Amino acid sequence: MKPEELYLENAPGDEILVRGNSEELRTLVLNLFDNAVKYSDEQKDIAVEIKTPTLDTISLSVHDNGTGIPKGELKRIFRRFYRAQSEKNKTSEGTGLGLFIVRSVARRYGGDAYAESAGEGQGSTFFVRLPRVYRA
Repeated sequence: MKPEELYLENAPGDEILVRGNSEELRTLVLNLFDNAVKYSDEQKDIAVEIKTPTLDTISLSVHDNGTGIPKGELKRIFRRFYRAQSEKNKTSEGTGLGLFIVRSVARRYGGDAYAESAGEGQGSTFFVRLPRVYRA
């Protein structure tokens, strides 16, 4: 697959550019959004933020008010076919591949993915970091 460029508007005139296959990057973002919606409370409160924490890095974060993740499971949730143990997971359909795909795509393009949560019932924030590319 030929790498493509994805442009994100950070501020007027300040482009954020990452390089990768557009379908894979789209799948990464859609999986993050799907996860936030699926595991949020009925009154969904989802926040998305794009930052440039360093000159050569972009960070995408998706925060939800959902079921949260026990601290002991934060690293496991990115494993293939893994689903955190919660009451919500028992009633939600899923294969346990969404977050695995998110991290795999991020790493394929030199980035990474991780999650933070204060625990069950406290919501979660998922982060993806990717290298920033500048136009020549």
